[in-house]
Amino acid sequence: MTFKHIKFECLERTALIIINRPEVYNALNKESKDEIQKAIGLSEENKEIGSIIITSEGKAFCTGQDLNDRSVSIKDGGTVDLGHTLETEWNPLMNSIKKSSKVVIGAINGVCAGAGLPLAVSCDLIVAKPKTKFISGFSKLGLIPDAGSSFTFTRALGYQKALEFFLLNEPLTSEVLFENKLVNFIDENPLEFSKGLAKKINALSPASVKMIKQNLQFSLEETYAKSIEKEVNCQRILGHSDNYKEGLNAFFEKREAHFSRD
Repeated sequence: MTFKHIKFECLERTALIIINRPEVYNALNKESKDEIQKAIGLSEENKEIGSIIITSEGKAFCTGQDLNDRSVSIKDGGTVDLGHTLETEWNPLMNSIKKSSKVVIGAINGVCAGAGLPLAVSCDLIVAKPKTKFISGFSKLGLIPDAGSSFTFTRALGYQKALEFFLLNEPLTSEVLFENKLVNFIDENPLEFSKGLAKKINALSPASVKMIKQNLQFSLEETYAKSIEKEVNCQRILGHSDNYKEGLNAFFEKREAHFSRD
């Protein structure tokens, strides 16, 4: 499949998605959001793919919505339904990352702003370049944080600090987000670091990776009782799998496990 706004390739068992709009600091229009979703879908269909990396060309990771895009532009004094843009473009993009059975790694190579924030933190693991700036900017446009930003940042920063961040628009650095558990790793070369991380994940049992991701997301919004019930159901399934047998044999034989992709 040919893409216009992104680069997409498979590096052994890792799918690499590179946003390729450096001329607009990787702001996303409708077509580029659609392309990222299609690339995630292709990765999802490929059993050999164990993980996905999302990164960008140029100095910025993503500066959010391309305000020149037809879906958000205002002409002749009219108005625009930004709720529709969220429902049909941004939220489906975030959900494609959240619902992917693969671990999605965000290799944050530069500034994140606006809806670039939830794009970054919707990734399952985040590797950021030192001193990278994360900027809200919503209130400067008379808007609110969206695409999951309110949920994610309030839980990480607490109500007061999240309110300060979204109202006053002072940037937070990758170091601050690391301290607040929104960034996993800081490295001068986030893409290369992410490739090493992906290699470790790719060696694991796909069903185990998928269920760990699903269960942790589930536990964020459900009760303890429902969470442990889901754990029981998943563990019952995995305990009957050939990959559990292989993992157990590898443990006793003191060797690396070789898990099936099926």
